[in-house]
Amino acid sequence: MGFFLPSAELMKLYRTSAKDGTIIDHDINCGNNTVNTNKMRPYILAESNWNYIKDMKFDMAILPWGATEAHNYHLPYASDNIEAEMAAAEAARKAWDKGAKVIVLPTVPFGVNTGQSDIYLDINLNPSTQILILQDVVEVLNRQGIYKLMIFNSHGGNDFKQMIRELGLKFPKMFICSTNWFTALNRSDYFDNSGDHAEEMETSVLLHLKPELVLPKEKWGDGKTKKFKVKALNESWLWAERKWSSVSKDTGIGNPELASKEKGERFLNDITDKIGDAIYELCKADIDDLYE
Repeated sequence: MGFFLPSAELMKLYRTSAKDGTIIDHDINCGNNTVNTNKMRPYILAESNWNYIKDMKFDMAILPWGATEAHNYHLPYASDNIEAEMAAAEAARKAWDKGAKVIVLPTVPFGVNTGQSDIYLDINLNPSTQILILQDVVEVLNRQGIYKLMIFNSHGGNDFKQMIRELGLKFPKMFICSTNWFTALNRSDYFDNSGDHAEEMETSVLLHLKPELVLPKEKWGDGKTKKFKVKALNESWLWAERKWSSVSKDTGIGNPELASKEKGERFLNDITDKIGDAIYELCKADIDDLYE
C-alpha cells in the first residue's frame, strides 16, 4: 500500500502568462493546465509584468489623478485616489472587452490643495509641480509611440487644461485629453442632494467601492457650507479659491445623509459605461482626422 502526499507536495505547479495576461497553472505531474482565478488584468500596468508587456502595443494610456485630503469626518483621505483608480479600471475594462488596446497607469495620489493648507495632512501638489510630472509621463509615451493619453481626474482642485495646451505644443504627435470623470453624467438623476466634496454622490460611491473604509452614519458630518458674501462669487462667471476651513466645519461640501451603496453602484456602472465607450472610440480614432 502506498502513502498519500499532501496536495501541496503532489501538485508541483509552475506558472506562465498568456498573451492576454491570464496566469496559467501547469501541473507537471499530470500535464493538466488550470486557469488561476487571480488573473492579472491586462489593461492595468501596475499588475502587469515584463513577460506580458514586452510584446504588447497599446493605442492609449490612462493616467488616474487624485488627491490626499480630508473628506468630511467619515470618508478616507484617499477617497479621490480610490475613485480614480477603480473607476478608470472599470471604464478601461469595458473598452478592452470591445477590443481597445488601452493601459491604465498607476494613480498620481496628490493634487492641488492650496486652499486647504491648514487642514492636517492635506498634501498639496502645486500646479507647477503637476506639469513637470505630466510632462515626464508624456515624454515617455511620446518616445515609445503611445500617442494618446487621457488624464482621469478625480479631484476638483486639479485643472489640466492649460497644461494640455502647453504640452501639446511641445509634443505635437500627442493627443492629450482630460476628464473629470464624475461629471460625465447628470448627478441629479442619481442623487437627491447636491455638493462637491464628500457629499451624497461621493459617499455613495465609497459605500459601493470600499464600504469598510466608511465610518458609521452617526459619524457623518452634515457638509453644511458657507457662501461668499459677494454675490457674484457664488455664480459661475466669477471665481475665487475657497478657504476650506472657513467654508466647512467638517471639510465636507454637501449633505451625505441620503447616500447609499445602491446609488453609488448604479451611478458608477452607468458612468463607466459612458466613459468606456469614449475610451474605445478614442483608441480607434485617427488623431490626424478628428473633425467632420
